[in-house]
Amino acid sequence: MIANYKNELQKVFDIKDGKIKEGLKLDIPEIDEYFRFKRNAMVVIVGHANVGKTHLCVYLMTLYSLKHGTRWLIYSSENEVSDLLRKIIEFQAAKPIDSISKYDIEQYAKWANAYFKFIQPDKLYDYKELLEEAEEVYENYPYNGFLIDPYNSLKKNKEMLSKSNAYDYTYECLSDIRLFCKTKNVSIWINTHAVTEALRRKHPKGHYYENHPMPCAMSDVEMGGAFGNRTDDFLSFHRYTGSADWMYSEIHVKKIKNLESGGRPTMLESPIRLRSLSNNVGFSVNGKNLAPLMKLENKIEIPF
Repeated sequence: MIANYKNELQKVFDIKDGKIKEGLKLDIPEIDEYFRFKRNAMVVIVGHANVGKTHLCVYLMTLYSLKHGTRWLIYSSENEVSDLLRKIIEFQAAKPIDSISKYDIEQYAKWANAYFKFIQPDKLYDYKELLEEAEEVYENYPYNGFLIDPYNSLKKNKEMLSKSNAYDYTYECLSDIRLFCKTKNVSIWINTHAVTEALRRKHPKGHYYENHPMPCAMSDVEMGGAFGNRTDDFLSFHRYTGSADWMYSEIHVKKIKNLESGGRPTMLESPIRLRSLSNNVGFSVNGKNLAPLMKLENKIEIPF
């Protein structure tokens, strides 16, 4: 149970010599400077209702799959699997589903089937049951990333909760998820809802977005202290749905635990900004449509 001193010292020398492996880049500086995909990292995401948290999560996941062949497992209790599959197809094509031929849909779906698997949202899981399901899937499909969407929809383990308070229960849950990341070398993204009070917090008078809800902070997740403490990276997704800038999605990077492997927190008023494409089929950054760019630069072919 004692850590191997020689191995740990070598890691220290690797940091000194700049040999730490960086997280995966998308070759999009506006994103890569602040966020990377990292194996065995737990990532918590928070945002108000209706800002498009799942939509943006699945888009980023699609980009990493197009760029690096990253494999994903998704449990999304509030979305039908067919709706998520449709998103992935539209993201690849950068066109709405009714503008894509049946043949092309089938080809894009074959690609999606190679890189995305879904746990059917036809039952409620507590976190232990969900991790057991995820471990079983991993034996036959060794995925690199696992999306839990949202954490708030998981039922409570009554036996555990009867022996502790809600905060301690949450802390133990996140600790077990974090351990799963490390033992399986998998990144787990946890989508969360914000507390009601966060929606009441508005930008002050004189601000460009005066009277619009402010982006969520780490403390705005239910049991926020536990989430902020236990996670490796923390992202806040935001969109000013009632403003003229409704088409822009913002990623506020609140925490990056391992700076040596890439990424850093964004400045308070300078988040990553992505502009939604027409028909909501993806995003662009500085006028560049991102998903087709991944395929063009890397000549990624659909595996069928």
